[in-house]
Amino acid sequence: MEELQLQHLTKCYKQFAAVNDLTLTLGEGVYGLLGANGAGKTTLMRMLCGILEPTRGTVRWGGTEIARLGEEYRALLGYLPQDFGCYPDFTGPEFLRYIAVLKGLTPAETRRRTAQLLAQVGLEEAGRKKLRAYSGGMRQRLGIAQAMLNDPRILILDEPTAGLDPRERVRFRNLIADYAKGRTVLLSTHIVSDVEAIADKILLMKAGRIVEEGTVAQMADTARGKVWTVHTDAATAARLEAVYTVANLRHTGAGDGVELRLITTDPPEGAVAVEPTLEDVYLWHFADEEGKS
Repeated sequence: MEELQLQHLTKCYKQFAAVNDLTLTLGEGVYGLLGANGAGKTTLMRMLCGILEPTRGTVRWGGTEIARLGEEYRALLGYLPQDFGCYPDFTGPEFLRYIAVLKGLTPAETRRRTAQLLAQVGLEEAGRKKLRAYSGGMRQRLGIAQAMLNDPRILILDEPTAGLDPRERVRFRNLIADYAKGRTVLLSTHIVSDVEAIADKILLMKAGRIVEEGTVAQMADTARGKVWTVHTDAATAARLEAVYTVANLRHTGAGDGVELRLITTDPPEGAVAVEPTLEDVYLWHFADEEGKS
């Protein structure tokens, strides 16, 4: 299978490098891109889509720079931007037919893919509604459908599950997991559980660089020895919260008992090591942005 190859990819805004000398290969499967706001995720995705021109470096598909491939590359691409815009006076099917024209689909392909995708994202019953009447979650599902309309080989999704309820997120995860066979899917999200469920590989981005990459299990292993639980009282818990990164807090039983899940290499007395999760890895890497140890 052909691959997306990023070589020394860099995007600078004056003296600030939003993406900094990134070299990476994306092949078949689902890649989950995790990072805090400002990490460079959206900038990276816009360069992969050919919307932004790199300051330095290249993006290649099958060994050829995407700028040289032009329309041939765009025909292989599906993209859901973080801020998905639509025309409020269109219905869902009308909007997809409009996008299909822009993507060069034939009338027969348009009819087939529109019906198929509206069903897959659960919008077939909303066919006659104007988009102005859609909820935020419905619009997001329509955005996912338009990104997949041309059956792309490369699917890039920026915050695709924003606004989706838990049932819709499960539907999305199942759809993408099935779709990814023989394709390259890159999705960015702040909802760690979504990528944890379906990603073949996790890419953790910080300050414009990929600082960790691997399977969910491999990533979780990097936080081994850094995740702890401690049972204490409410007053002590409040003091610990001021010092440590707290992944979870819950009150236990009667009285003022509290269980804390801490991310640290220097646990308090009485803490017990526990198995790390992908969310723990995320919190470990971004704890410094909160000023915690």
